[in-house]
Amino acid sequence: MIKQNLVIILCSSLSVTACAKSTSNANQQAFLPTTKENLSPEQQKQLQQLLDKTKKNLIFVKGGSYMMGDFGPEHSIDKLPYDGKGDSKPLHKVTLDDFHLSATKATYADFDIYTDVTGQKAIGDFNDRIKKYRIPTSAAGINWQQARNYCQWLGTQLNLKMDLPTEAQWEYAARNRGQYILYATDNGKIDNGRNVWSFEQRQQAQEKFKVYKDISLLQQFPPTPLGFYDMITDNYEWMLDWYDPEYYSKSPEKNPQGPKTGTLKVVRSSAPSDGQPLKTFTGKTMSRHAIDPVADPELVKESKNQKYYFDFNLNNSVRCAANP
Repeated sequence: MIKQNLVIILCSSLSVTACAKSTSNANQQAFLPTTKENLSPEQQKQLQQLLDKTKKNLIFVKGGSYMMGDFGPEHSIDKLPYDGKGDSKPLHKVTLDDFHLSATKATYADFDIYTDVTGQKAIGDFNDRIKKYRIPTSAAGINWQQARNYCQWLGTQLNLKMDLPTEAQWEYAARNRGQYILYATDNGKIDNGRNVWSFEQRQQAQEKFKVYKDISLLQQFPPTPLGFYDMITDNYEWMLDWYDPEYYSKSPEKNPQGPKTGTLKVVRSSAPSDGQPLKTFTGKTMSRHAIDPVADPELVKESKNQKYYFDFNLNNSVRCAANP
């Protein structure tokens, strides 16, 4: 059992690693799925419920200007960086138009409706060892193109210009319209067990669902002042942007979209964890992460040859944005 746990944890960590060997180049304009004709009454009902939920969850974010990136040297007491990585620097001015952003990440239940009414295979891995993590109300584990297709499909249903958020939009929203906020919680701080998971709460959730790693149970804690849930944890969120560690030094001020090409995509937020790792490593509002948009083919192949293969996108989800 101990060996199995260690292998699962290792495989899970690989899903959020920048895969240097990958040559994947996700297509920015892939074929967009369409809703099937002649849906059954039950399918029509479920589709309408998903669309109603989507509209209800869209939060208006008034645009404006802010200083994006690691604001520690300018605003921390000791004038030291908050983020140990160099890719969140330099601090630079960004100006955004108004936009809407979903209050929540998409769940497996949301995606099951979407794939059903568009005639697609259900997302996720149904291996007996893995499918127990596919809890309907938890954040859906998906690759970048699946995430973008979902948002754009929702947009066609609602007659909105929906897509993945840019990382500039995400950080602006996480920082309550660009304020100097370190953690995207209800009070900008980490209070273990009250506004983020404690270690004990995570262990209790594992025992409840009989799993061996933290799972992304959503909306367990208060939202941010703007109304966003789980921006600090419970699955990384795909951004529209390609990743470039030096992009901030050449980013345009107005509505930056990220580099035009790349091999890795930016994700924000964090994998499911408790307050201590979030405070120490990944939970800050300016923290950037980069991963393969599909899942490094070599790592997937290697993993499938092992006894304890894991879903490489289990910890990667989506929160859709709507633009003017």
